Amino acid sequence: MLEILTNIIERLHGEVSEASFEGANIVLYTKNEKFFKNDEGKIKEIVNELKKRIELRADTKILLDKEIVEKKIKEIVPAEAEITEILFDLHRSLVTIEAKKPGLVIGKQGSIMDEIKKETLWTPQVQRSPAIKSKITENIRSVLYEKNKDRRKFLNDVGEKIYSRWTQEKSDGWARVTLLGGGRQVGRSCFLLQTPNSKVMLDCGIDVASSGVDKFPVFNIPEFDISQLDAIIISHAHLDHSGLLPYMYKMGYKGPTYMTAPTRDISSLLALDFIGVSYKQAATPIFSSADISEAVKRTICLNYGEVHDIAPDIRITFYNAGHVLGSAQVHINIGNGSHNFLYSGDTKYGRTRLLDPAVNKFPRVETVQMESTYGGKNDILPPRKITEERFIQMVKETIEKGGKVLLPELGLGHAQETMLRVEEAIRLGELPKIPMYVDGMIWDINAIHTAYPDFLSANIRNQVYQDNNPFTSDVFSRVGSPQERKVVIDGGPCIVIATSGMLVGGASVEYLKHFAENANNLLILSCYQGPGSIGRQLQEGARRIIIEDEGGTKPLDVNMRVELVNGLSPHSGRNELMNYIKNMEPKPKRIIINHGEVSKSLDLASSIYKAERIETTVPRGLETLRLR
Repeated sequence: MLEILTNIIERLHGEVSEASFEGANIVLYTKNEKFFKNDEGKIKEIVNELKKRIELRADTKILLDKEIVEKKIKEIVPAEAEITEILFDLHRSLVTIEAKKPGLVIGKQGSIMDEIKKETLWTPQVQRSPAIKSKITENIRSVLYEKNKDRRKFLNDVGEKIYSRWTQEKSDGWARVTLLGGGRQVGRSCFLLQTPNSKVMLDCGIDVASSGVDKFPVFNIPEFDISQLDAIIISHAHLDHSGLLPYMYKMGYKGPTYMTAPTRDISSLLALDFIGVSYKQAATPIFSSADISEAVKRTICLNYGEVHDIAPDIRITFYNAGHVLGSAQVHINIGNGSHNFLYSGDTKYGRTRLLDPAVNKFPRVETVQMESTYGGKNDILPPRKITEERFIQMVKETIEKGGKVLLPELGLGHAQETMLRVEEAIRLGELPKIPMYVDGMIWDINAIHTAYPDFLSANIRNQVYQDNNPFTSDVFSRVGSPQERKVVIDGGPCIVIATSGMLVGGASVEYLKHFAENANNLLILSCYQGPGSIGRQLQEGARRIIIEDEGGTKPLDVNMRVELVNGLSPHSGRNELMNYIKNMEPKPKRIIINHGEVSKSLDLASSIYKAERIETTVPRGLETLRLR
């Protein structure tokens, strides 16, 4: 298959000066300006024949100077587009235009993009400027552009590895998956998919509520060799799915990691926060910011519905998981269709304010691996409307008593959902106009949401497009320092939303220390509380807890009202999990249950089998299952 590049060059009779891979895609470079502007359909013919994505770009020798290009772009693009930045990738002949209104940069049916391409010979790409400035997004883009020559070589090496053993023939070989973490537990999700030709890791997480060896996936097994990994796939950015990725690069992994662009940005932010939390707990971080940068450099981002080869016999497609921004279900085509495996990651099979529901219609699927976080028979989540009304009523009662409301949240997903509900309640007069303080990394994650509205629900997406972005409402105030936090603690009635959601370190614990003893205050637990966490203790009725304080520990009496609200979870509840399988097309032949406490996993497996007569399996950690 490597001869494909030579063959393409020969077929185009000298019009192409160079051909290379960008992952599974093929990029051709030409020094002929006339051919670049009009190839007379020759590239399309080759695409139709090879069934591969091929892009024609101008050779660097005929590109216009950056200063001239920047001037021309600003002349061509309407001022109303509000361009904020223009970034150049010389080694790949790409120019990225960041604008507040990217649609005006694209033009009707891509007309303005086409004009930029013809006038400058650079291949334009468009990105939306975040409505909230995000340092992490800026840093990620600088990392990708500062060594773009290395980036081009890396992408070409990935393509050569994929196609060195690539075949169009259907495979009759075996495929199996090993649970390195996440079996009969929530946390440290990590799975090794193997075929005779490939080894791919699905997620690489940390159990933040555990300590010692149980915190990390198990790698010291004979079949795991980091040097033999072809690829890593990250379903979404939560630490229990992405937290150990930088460590993989620290330990010598050199290959690609596939995820969506929002997942890349948010997982990098969470990894940086993980380092900060380690230092606060007087522990040495297991990886550094340099390892995070290395992971970013080797990330290949895919959109939903984009089919991409990642190994000689493995092709993947991402589908919306409905869980958090950028979360993906990974449809894995093994051996050119010999087996179709769906790794669903975490899903929400229900419409939320923030996201559309998880997709459950696929071209083909034989095996599904799915979560069971709320898979127990008692995990029937109440209707969202009723839950939201109860939530607003509790907040209102607390404010009327002069109390404060503490909402410990996972920084990603649930926090944004809560913010949207509070913003609407204050706007509609359901709640008095009181400040809602946002502490921890939640604000930075909000900023990333504003950069990727295409991944949000249709309603929120339209609000963003119409310059009515709910995340920029004056209802929200950012808390960014201990001094600002003290003002909140000493001030009047308010709502505080802070990480971490399980009250395992982070800003939420600092507020708990000051809010806990006042019976007028309210603590709402609304996300999953891991066993052993302070959140789980409070959920189970504890009124005295032990917290870390100034290098030691101390008891804390909790007199404040503590309420559990399940109906706002970004995970599917029991009924949603059952309906997800019931309505799936086509029906799978086998279901693997993971990501749940033992009783919930077993209960869900039994219920699915009884209702759908589909084979179900609940593997333990380190078990290996043969898919075919």
